[in-house]
Amino acid sequence: MEKTLAFGEKNYNYYSAYLRNKYDGQKVYKVIVDAGFTCPNRDGSKGYGGCTYCNTDSFTPVSRNLETFREQISYSMERAAKNYGAEKFIIYFQPNTNTYAPVEELKMLYDEALKINREKIVGLSVGTRPDCIDEEKIALLESYKKQGLEVDLEMGMESIYDETLTEINRGCSHQEFVDAMKLLENSTLDVCIHTILGFPNETKEMMLKYVDELNRFYKINFVKFHHLHIVEGSILGVKYKRAPFKLFSLEEYTDLLCEILPKLRPDIVIQRLFGLSDLEMLIAPKWNLKKSQIQHFIDSEIEKRNIIQGSEYTKKEALL
Repeated sequence: MEKTLAFGEKNYNYYSAYLRNKYDGQKVYKVIVDAGFTCPNRDGSKGYGGCTYCNTDSFTPVSRNLETFREQISYSMERAAKNYGAEKFIIYFQPNTNTYAPVEELKMLYDEALKINREKIVGLSVGTRPDCIDEEKIALLESYKKQGLEVDLEMGMESIYDETLTEINRGCSHQEFVDAMKLLENSTLDVCIHTILGFPNETKEMMLKYVDELNRFYKINFVKFHHLHIVEGSILGVKYKRAPFKLFSLEEYTDLLCEILPKLRPDIVIQRLFGLSDLEMLIAPKWNLKKSQIQHFIDSEIEKRNIIQGSEYTKKEALL
C-alpha cells in the first residue's frame, strides 16, 4: 500500500515530524512541569491511593531539588536548548490531574508558566482525567488557543473496560470518557488520548478494540500508547512482587503494535508508541535497552513488515 501519511518518513504519523511541519522546521521540545496537583482518586473525593499502576515520580524527569514550577520550567528549557538544540517549547503539565482545581487557580498557574519565556513558548499541553473537565475549563484552555498557542488536552482513557478501570482504582468509568468527548465535540482544542496496553485481565482481542474506540471520535488528534509497566511505590508494584503476572516482552509488544497501527485512523498523530519509567524505579518488564534502542527496534520491525498506519482502516460514521 502506498503511504498517504501527512507527517514524516516513517510508516506512521509521528509527533516530532508533526511539530517540525507545524513550526517550519524549528525544533520544538516539551518541558514537563509539576504544579502540585493531586487527583480525585487520591484525595478521597472518589477514592484513595490513586491508580494502582501509578507513581508519578517514576515518569517525571524534573529535578527534585527545584521547589517551584517556575524553576522547573526555566531549568528544563535551558537543559533542552543546550542538550537537544530545542528552539521552541510546549509547557507540559503532566503529573496527576492538571485541571483539578477552580478555574481561577488554573488560569493563574497557566498564565504564570507562560510568562517565563513567552517568546519561546508556543504551546500548552495539559494532562487530566475525563471526569475533571467541564465547559468552563475547556473555555479557559481555548482562550490560550486564541492567543496563537498550540493547546492540547491530554486525557487518560487507559482502558475501555469498566472491569479493568475498577480493578486499577481509576475512579472513572468509560462512560465518563465518552461524556468528556461529547463536551469537546465543538472545541477548538486538540485532544490527545493516553491508553495502556497489557492489563492482566485483558486479552489481545480486547486490546485491539481500543482502536475502534479511538477511531470513532473524530476530535482525537493525538494518541499515546503505553505498555503496562510495574514501578516501585505503586499498589500494583506490591501486588506484582507478591504474585507476578504476565507482562509484554518487547517482541510481543511490537507484535501487538503491528496489529494496531494498520487499524488506526490514518490522520491521528502518534505521540508515543511505548512508555518508559525511571529505570531505577522499574520492577518489570525489564527490556534492558535505552529509549532510543526500543524506538529503533519497534520502528525497524514496522518498516520490515511493511506495517502502515491506516492501511486496514475502514471509515465508519464517527460518533463525535
